[in-house]
Amino acid sequence: MRRIIGLVLMGLAGFLVTTALLALIYVPGQVKKTPLDTDSYTRLTGEASALPSGDGAPVKALSHTVADGAKSDGDVVVFDTFTCLITNPNGDSPDCVDDTDPDKRLVTASTDRFATDRKTGLSVNDEKYIGDATPHEGLVNKFPFGVEKKTYPFWDGLLKRAVEANFEGEEKVNGWNTYKFVIDVNDEPAEISNGIQGTYSSLKTMWVDPRTGAIQKQTEQQKRVLESGTTVLDLDFGFTEETIKANVEDAKANDSKLGLVEKLPLIAGILGLIAAAVGFFLWNGARGNDGGDVRTRRDGDGGEPTYAGRDDLDVFGDNDNDATRSRADVRGR
Repeated sequence: MRRIIGLVLMGLAGFLVTTALLALIYVPGQVKKTPLDTDSYTRLTGEASALPSGDGAPVKALSHTVADGAKSDGDVVVFDTFTCLITNPNGDSPDCVDDTDPDKRLVTASTDRFATDRKTGLSVNDEKYIGDATPHEGLVNKFPFGVEKKTYPFWDGLLKRAVEANFEGEEKVNGWNTYKFVIDVNDEPAEISNGIQGTYSSLKTMWVDPRTGAIQKQTEQQKRVLESGTTVLDLDFGFTEETIKANVEDAKANDSKLGLVEKLPLIAGILGLIAAAVGFFLWNGARGNDGGDVRTRRDGDGGEPTYAGRDDLDVFGDNDNDATRSRADVRGR
């Protein structure tokens, strides 16, 4: 029985060691990827002043991002994003309105199609993914898994190019540790509206989950100015508290999953070594007892006892060929 248990444990050890190697080499590459079923809503609120009146008013924004699973594959994920910014004077405006809204609440609305590497988050501009959509640069909607404390290129949709997102330290967001990145664009020449040239400034701050690269919180102060110096849009807004709370909860859940994946090689490896050591001890001990079990037994007639497994020895431990001489020696004494 000990031999059987030993063999079972050594087999289990092989399984655990194999699991540890897979968890170390293969599994992280499969888990640390942007999911293909992304369907997220991000909501922002703030204040803005815009032409034609120039008066300030509360605003709200919606960003709806959906992954196109049919165009995506194991390495690249394709996204479609719809964004809408409207005034919210009474606090009861819907997520978006169109340009026929009688209250003229629509400030801007747009759609965007882009593709990113599922591991690094960097833009991919192959036509088989994005077709004739505008090519992007740098990161677009998230940072890579395992964020580093460095500067990253990040896409600016108005400038149609990547700008620098600079690391500026670590901060807590709802008790969750994040990396803080800041984008600072000052008076850049740009097409600030359809066919209208001017200058564009943006101070965007992003708080990012270090493990997954997901943006937990974001604020932005943006200004668009005509060449004449007239301000077209002066915007100050950021993620709603509900959005931030949901982001942090998702980050905690994903952190637990990824943490388990990272610890699995060590746990499985240690258990495998223990199982191998105990299994070998039991198997080897049982094998050693096979030829050395010297329990005595008597024959069916009640005759002299013999040693189990050693029929060639008599009770004195002598060879049967010498048994008569051994007993005679004893009687002679």
